[in-house]
Amino acid sequence: MKRRDFLTRSAVAGVSSGFLKGAAPAIARAADESPNSKVRFACIGVGGKGTSDTHDAGKHGEIVALCDIDEKTLNKMGEAYPNAKRYYDYRKMLEELGDKIDAVTVSTPDHTHACASAMAMRMGKHCFTQKPLTWSIEEARILRELAAEKNLCTQMGNQGTAQDGFRSGVELLKSGALGNVKEIHVWTNRPVWPQGIAGFTDYPGIPNHVHWYEFLGPAEDRPYHDGYHPFNWRGWLDFGTGALGDMACHTINVAAMGLELFDAESAEVLDTSGIVDNQTFPLWSIIKVNFGERNGRAPLSLHWYDGGKNLPDEKRAYKKFLEGENVTDSGLLIVGDKGSFYSQNDYGAEHVLLPRDKYQDFQKPEPSLPRSPGHFTEFVDAIKAGDPSKALSNFDYAGRLTETVLLGVVALRAGKKIEWDAEAMKAKNCPEADAFIRRDYRKGFSVHA
Repeated sequence: MKRRDFLTRSAVAGVSSGFLKGAAPAIARAADESPNSKVRFACIGVGGKGTSDTHDAGKHGEIVALCDIDEKTLNKMGEAYPNAKRYYDYRKMLEELGDKIDAVTVSTPDHTHACASAMAMRMGKHCFTQKPLTWSIEEARILRELAAEKNLCTQMGNQGTAQDGFRSGVELLKSGALGNVKEIHVWTNRPVWPQGIAGFTDYPGIPNHVHWYEFLGPAEDRPYHDGYHPFNWRGWLDFGTGALGDMACHTINVAAMGLELFDAESAEVLDTSGIVDNQTFPLWSIIKVNFGERNGRAPLSLHWYDGGKNLPDEKRAYKKFLEGENVTDSGLLIVGDKGSFYSQNDYGAEHVLLPRDKYQDFQKPEPSLPRSPGHFTEFVDAIKAGDPSKALSNFDYAGRLTETVLLGVVALRAGKKIEWDAEAMKAKNCPEADAFIRRDYRKGFSVHA
């Protein structure tokens, strides 16, 4: 029996026996009853956000291998998991251990998310990948299609999706309580890393503990600099997706799921401090994405504001809707013709309906979404049940959300309004944008089979 089938049947057997035993949860019982039912993980990128992703994998299964391009980071995590094999190249790891792992976590810089994930998925491995799912729109489409083709369990790391408040917010938006929604405003305190800066002119040598070729992956060659690794890569065009890529998969998530914010019609930059040296994202930007009718929902526009304190206060158009409210550093405002939905945190989980007096007796809709046992837990539960839909931010959803987010990045880099053909993945009016929708891959690193 294939191990993947064994995992599923073990979980099902646990559920069946639970009617008799009536003790521990079936999935936990299945894991206890046979060591073969424990999900075996390989973790790619084990520093930064990868630290908690790796520990989540360790709590939910067995860590067989660890991979990081920084040997100091790798060895530090290796102390916590001494039985795990250590690698600095995920390609070698997957080639050597392919039949010994069931799933991977991918917590690398944005530009290598898709390459690592696609290789693992083509080998039939379930995949947990950090947000934004990919660096480019084409990569998001490829991962989404791979997950469906291989029937794999997947999850993007936008953990707010698991919060009860997020799910009740989605149910509220789907209920039509706001009437016709015409505009959405989303703002963030990002970037909190260097951005809007000139390219470096002096380069130190590569430290002995850093494997720079493997860090670059699909990106063009450039010398090492500690301004790229280990933390500040996100503001650089070749490695990150800026403030929009970092936070929008969190901050527009409740609106995207509740109002079907997919397959936009156009995207444009309303104002920005500007990309610097064709190397780093701007200090601040205001981007508008337009959506047409979606299953009977009215067309609407989404306005994105990034830059935090660098964004001039007079450019924050959302403030006019929030008089008398505490305006947080990051938030989401959905404006309908009957009322507004105001989220005061990054996940949409803490929200109020405005005007408050109008909605003081509002009854929330009956729950239609399952409540989560935890973001990573539901991913592992999906693997054991053999049911990709159990993970709510699976790549079918997360891939579409990421395409929406990255269309704003394309408009920013193209420097003009993008008339979007979602099905063809083309900017109808701007063929030069193709360079930002997909990328050329360096030999040895690609998402293509």
